[in-house]
Amino acid sequence: MSENTNDTRFETNTEQNDVGVNDMGNTTLDVENLDYNASNDTTESATEIASESTAAPVIEVRHLGKTFGTHEVLKDIDFDVDKGDVTCIIGSSGSGKSTLLRCINLFETPTAGEIYFHGEDVTKTKSAPKYREKVTMVFQSFNLFNNMSVLANCTIGPRKVLKMKKVEANDVAMKYLELVGMSAYVNAKPRQLSGGQKQRVAIARALAMSPEVILFDEPTSALDPEMVGEVLEVMKELAKTGLTMIVVTHEMAFARDVANKVVFMDGGVIVEEGAPEQIFTAPKEERTRAFLSRMLAEKQNG
Repeated sequence: MSENTNDTRFETNTEQNDVGVNDMGNTTLDVENLDYNASNDTTESATEIASESTAAPVIEVRHLGKTFGTHEVLKDIDFDVDKGDVTCIIGSSGSGKSTLLRCINLFETPTAGEIYFHGEDVTKTKSAPKYREKVTMVFQSFNLFNNMSVLANCTIGPRKVLKMKKVEANDVAMKYLELVGMSAYVNAKPRQLSGGQKQRVAIARALAMSPEVILFDEPTSALDPEMVGEVLEVMKELAKTGLTMIVVTHEMAFARDVANKVVFMDGGVIVEEGAPEQIFTAPKEERTRAFLSRMLAEKQNG
């Protein structure tokens, strides 16, 4: 199996289109012109799923701050994530998006503030690994074990952490490998897979832990352009199931079409947040408009 092996079930159109800016100065990401290569069929949206829940937020971030030495990376961050939400965090590189995600998962220790998971401040927990069983993460660099098969990568967590028996762990892993279109590659090693296939395995591995929330840290940034669509398609399908997702992404079309909440960050602060329709068609803040204008320019020049 070669490094460029592709699963034809996830072949997508990689044609890149343009975005537009309206005459009022508000940046508009046109539905047709920001195709992320995933189908846009009429199914239940993340907004509809989330609106059904009236429970307290799953995650509450309050006055969160993070400094590295004298550099303040996050400043007084506040936002909520409800059950079934697909929250996309957008912004320029260096705006603090990935650091925020790593703080939520406790890979970084916040300097200030609280992160509540079902009402409990996890910044004070003595068992971060236990918390990560419920709030797991998919990384941009895959982080697969190169000496293990695809199946073994997906069963090691359930067996070692959740203490599942081998047969049960295999069944769970196969369920999610089938879901992401990778069940035919159970015996392959990561080196035999394309980047898109590796990321789909990483998603299956996260799902096998039966988490309540999955954090995605720029899951397509390390992929070749032709591989991006297949991963975003998998994530779109997951959103339809009601899985709670927080996604740091530069894929504006995905944020617009799949998310029910969009958070724009700049300089370590949340500048603006709201529904995708509001953020992408009528942003209130000048910094949001400037960012979307830059995305437009990059798209046109790319």
